[in-house]
Amino acid sequence: MTGAVAAAAAWVRRQVETLGSGREAKGGLWVALGAALLLLGAGALILSTSFDTPVEGKRLDPVSPVNSGATDPADISAQNSPTVERSPVDVRTLVVANRIDTPRYSCALHISSDAGATWTQTAVPAPPGEAVCYAPDIAFGADGTLYMSFVTLRGVGNVPNAAWLVRSTDGGKTLSKPERVLGRLPFQVRLEADPERAGRLYLTWLQASDVGLYRFTEPGNPIRTKRSDDGGDNWERSTRVSSAEHERALAPSTAVGPDGDLYVLFLDLGDDRLDYEGGHGGRGGPPYPGRWKLVLARSEDAGITWEESVVEDQLVPTERFIVFIPPFPSLAVDGESGRVYASFQDRRLGDADVWVWSRLEDEREWEGPTRVNDTPRRDGTEQYLPKLAVAPDGRLDVVYYDRRADPDDVINEVSLQSSSDEGESFGERIRLSDRPFSSKIGFGSERDMPDLGSRLGLLSTDSGAFAVWTDTRGGTIGSNKQDLARALVAFSDPTRLSRPAELLLRFGGLALALAGLLLVARGLFRRSPASSA
Repeated sequence: MTGAVAAAAAWVRRQVETLGSGREAKGGLWVALGAALLLLGAGALILSTSFDTPVEGKRLDPVSPVNSGATDPADISAQNSPTVERSPVDVRTLVVANRIDTPRYSCALHISSDAGATWTQTAVPAPPGEAVCYAPDIAFGADGTLYMSFVTLRGVGNVPNAAWLVRSTDGGKTLSKPERVLGRLPFQVRLEADPERAGRLYLTWLQASDVGLYRFTEPGNPIRTKRSDDGGDNWERSTRVSSAEHERALAPSTAVGPDGDLYVLFLDLGDDRLDYEGGHGGRGGPPYPGRWKLVLARSEDAGITWEESVVEDQLVPTERFIVFIPPFPSLAVDGESGRVYASFQDRRLGDADVWVWSRLEDEREWEGPTRVNDTPRRDGTEQYLPKLAVAPDGRLDVVYYDRRADPDDVINEVSLQSSSDEGESFGERIRLSDRPFSSKIGFGSERDMPDLGSRLGLLSTDSGAFAVWTDTRGGTIGSNKQDLARALVAFSDPTRLSRPAELLLRFGGLALALAGLLLVARGLFRRSPASSA
């Protein structure tokens, strides 16, 4: 392309040197001016793409635990499903919330005031007459208030009896008294805060009507959401998110876009009674042989009305699971461009791979999927449970569990890969875990259905990424001990333009080139014999 620019420059010089007079001279001036604009536009386009190189990252040692009991052999709690959030008013304040599956159901809240170097645990108050919390989620409001949701369990099947909300104005060091926000049987509760409007919260959940052991007794349990504009003191009436055609919808993941739109990504299990209605009896075995859908719902009016689009209608399931605690798909929205990203795993190539789809905010057609993991196709190892995050400069990060190092497909590592071209391609993987660990340790291992949790945690900035995952190095199949590990990745990309500068060069160059073409056409018309006849 640079050779074409040089040829265009030489052509401009020739045009100027051969200008005559009168109408032909004016035409030549238009041609020369147009060619100059073409030259400038082409140069701007070259400059914008010359910076579009893959980002490079490096894990910073050490990998360290988040939960205080990780180094204590007597602590055999199974800590998993982390959510990590950063305070918008103090970037060094990080908070992690997670569920605990064994030896008893519970939850934990971990606080760091030094960007994740050290952690302390905050006790979560139990509501009067209720057991301790389970399945928490957290979100920071725009004013720095930390909100935490959780459910309490009751009955023989340990099913959710209610959902609760607590607040903190000191980064999670102290928590308010729990306030009841949902009634009986709210599953998979997710909490989202509008990053621009302080006090605006969304609760999204699957509302069950009846349950049995490891199962919903029938389809038709909808995903619902409701909104508060005053930090949870008052709530609007809930609305249905998943339409009636998605009878087996579950595992909602939520995000708020730059214009305040609310997004909910969920799975539609189709005719999968094996998992949804617990046909497997909580025991391992081959996955459901049919197909699932990945669906995105969007509300442009703060959760009042919804429109749906199918991201993928041919997801190939990779494993059996307990329907109450399913694997969650991941959702992220670019705060600058509004591009929406969705990710999940499937085994269309014979073993589990991580895939990413994307679309611009106001488009309905999805691009992709792009295969994230850079393993040989059909190598017999699994990569699964992805978590997405978008840095302010537009870099897309994906963290996931990775068994590429084990031909027997049992031992996990944790990998991160990044894209600098809006998910069209991904750079080489960065290994986050410093030692491998077993995927067979966790709740349900005695039934050949061990559970590493529903999600991983990930935060991304222009200069780095912070990931949290479930690590089983301290456990055995007998203890089922799981701990939370964290790693920090530093990105070094001094040649990368900021997103606004890149877009200015790209679209400005295109505009100059188009204007140049118009002027050249006008000049050639003026110089032609027919135009002077």
